[in-house]
Amino acid sequence: MFQCGANGVRQGGAPRRRAKARRYTARTRCQPVKKELKMMQIWVDADACPVVIKDILYRVAERLQLNVTLVANQLMRVPPSRFVRAVQVPSGADVADAEIVRLLHPGDLVVTGDIPLAADVLLKGGFALNPRGEFYTNDNIAQMLTMRKFMDELRGSGVDTGGPAPFGQADRQNFANQLDRHLARHVKRP
Repeated sequence: MFQCGANGVRQGGAPRRRAKARRYTARTRCQPVKKELKMMQIWVDADACPVVIKDILYRVAERLQLNVTLVANQLMRVPPSRFVRAVQVPSGADVADAEIVRLLHPGDLVVTGDIPLAADVLLKGGFALNPRGEFYTNDNIAQMLTMRKFMDELRGSGVDTGGPAPFGQADRQNFANQLDRHLARHVKRP
C-alpha cells in the first residue's frame, strides 16, 4: 500500500532513470504506509493457573512488551507493569471463560487448562496453550472434549479417576519452551 498525494494519485510521476534524478523529494514519490498491526495479546484463565506459569508470563510481557491480561473471579495481585493487568469478573461458572472469549481477537494466545474454553478460543481464531505446554489444536480438541466427557461420566457413576499428575519442573520447562517457540513465530520482537 502506498500513500500518495491528497487525491490518492502519485504526485510528480515516476522518477527519471538517470542517477542524478534519484534524489527526488518525498512529495514526488509514493511512500509505503506501514499498516498498524494489532499486537498479540496473551489472556490467562487465572483461577487455576499455577503461579510459576504466571511468573513466566510476567517476564515475557516485560521482555517483549506484550499485553498480558489475567482474568479471574477473584482479586489477583499482579506486578506493577504497564503490560500486565488483572480483570476481576463476577463469581459464577464459566464467567471468566466467557469474558476471555468476548475480548479475544483472532491471533491472540490464551493460557488455560479448561478444554471447553480452548475449543471456543480455537473457534474464534485464537491459540490455546495449557499450563503444561501442550497446544490445543483443531486436530486434537474434539478428542480432548470427548475424553473429558467420558471422565466426567465415570466420576458421575462413582469411579475414582484420580487427578492430574502434580505440576513439576518438566511441565514448567515444557510450557516455557512452547511459549517461546510460539512467540518467535508470531511476534516481532522490539
